[in-house]
Amino acid sequence: MKIILTSEVSGLGTAGDVVDVKDGYARNYLLPRGAAIRWTKGGEKDVEQIRRGRKIREIASIEQANDVKAQLEGVTVRLKVRAGAGGRLFGSVTPADIVSAVKTAGGPDVDKRRIELSTPIKSLGSHRISVRLHPEVVAHVGLQVDAAK
Repeated sequence: MKIILTSEVSGLGTAGDVVDVKDGYARNYLLPRGAAIRWTKGGEKDVEQIRRGRKIREIASIEQANDVKAQLEGVTVRLKVRAGAGGRLFGSVTPADIVSAVKTAGGPDVDKRRIELSTPIKSLGSHRISVRLHPEVVAHVGLQVDAAK
């Protein structure tokens, strides 16, 4: 099935790319999550709009990405959340929470779609977060999750 990606999908492409995927992957995963739309001749007009939006948000060069990476890795990020007695969180830490914590810690502005969480953060303690700034540059940020009192 031919689809148009509306957001970045690891291993597949970025927003505005037209790709061919298996029907089941598109129907059961990409389309319900809003990560893609079906390709149509009319949808080709949407591709240009999606690409313009991506260029506005995207970090233009590898040098700029490396500068942002250095800033991110130099920041200690702490996040206070509600937690139970056993150290389990009520809910989980979202990419939006991480972006606001980075901004509060004095770090650079980061798009929440760039944050890659391999597993949801549902416990207190120290966690390692990956931020894909550029297709070739990934920053690893330390996140300390503490209980709010």
